[in-house]
Amino acid sequence: MSEKSEFSGCAATGIGSMPGGDAREAARTVTGSFADGRGMPYLAELPARGPGADMTGRSVGLLAEMYGHVEPSGWRISDRPGRDTRRARSWLGEDLDALEEFTQGYAGLLKVQATGPWTLAAALELRGGEAMLADAGACRDLTGSLAEGLRAHLAEVRRRVPGAEVVLQLDEPSLTAVLRGRVRSASGYRTYRAVDRQLVEAALREVLAVVGDGAAIVHSCAPEVPFALLRRAGADGISFDFSLLTEREEEAIGEAVEGGSQLFLGVVPSTDPASGPLSDPGGSVMGVRKLWSRLGLNPGTLAESVVITPSCGLAGASPAHARAALAHCARAARSLADNPE
Repeated sequence: MSEKSEFSGCAATGIGSMPGGDAREAARTVTGSFADGRGMPYLAELPARGPGADMTGRSVGLLAEMYGHVEPSGWRISDRPGRDTRRARSWLGEDLDALEEFTQGYAGLLKVQATGPWTLAAALELRGGEAMLADAGACRDLTGSLAEGLRAHLAEVRRRVPGAEVVLQLDEPSLTAVLRGRVRSASGYRTYRAVDRQLVEAALREVLAVVGDGAAIVHSCAPEVPFALLRRAGADGISFDFSLLTEREEEAIGEAVEGGSQLFLGVVPSTDPASGPLSDPGGSVMGVRKLWSRLGLNPGTLAESVVITPSCGLAGASPAHARAALAHCARAARSLADNPE
């Protein structure tokens, strides 16, 4: 575990996406929700604006000397920056302007998100229509382009918010499918061959390293998160949907905690619950307390090992629920710290 990992004082945060298309409103929400200093604000993503603001498009706009455009089937590599790439970069600039406005004088942890190299390779098409995942050389080029682009992006965030300790989050919901050969071709009739775990780990390590002395997280809201692989690749924190955790993964959780990894636990619904407004912060983290008990971990380590988040991004929520979910994460984290047992 790297000594650079430092989430001291961070009890809650969001995943990344928010509802709607108003960058200033989103920035106001994600900074205001954690104004007590116990949470981690972040650069919001607003996929409702359309292609270029989606998870893949946002990261295409970050790539260095690699471009993309939108086809009916999704994002495809281009020879030069066209309208879709320019739009992705324009929206990113708008989001950064809004974040800068609402973080004047801020000092503390600040999170930015990008699609990881393997989820990007599974989503981006080569010129012939196959996923980049099918071409090992293309995957290497993509990894290098993403790393270079992220290095410049992090520098820009630090310039705009000079008091920030920037945390990088890589979103890798397709990672397990890549490792297990479950990514389907464009036709849907076949799947791409599983990628060797050492290659997967090496690419993640290259991209995670761009954060330098900062801290890095990998997020996946898919089942079967490869905890050990992510830790070896250099992730200081692992973010996942707590409801998808299975008994066979609990040992890996215990090892991660004992190894000093931070767990970002998605326990708060990311869409409006049918049962009505969120009302029981303590109940939201009851499963976390039970997990600690089953693993024989010291309850006193909960507050220093766990950050509470929504189960996934909030793009599908109503604006009211998105605000309530972030506030609820902060209250649930406080409940966990005050009553760990």
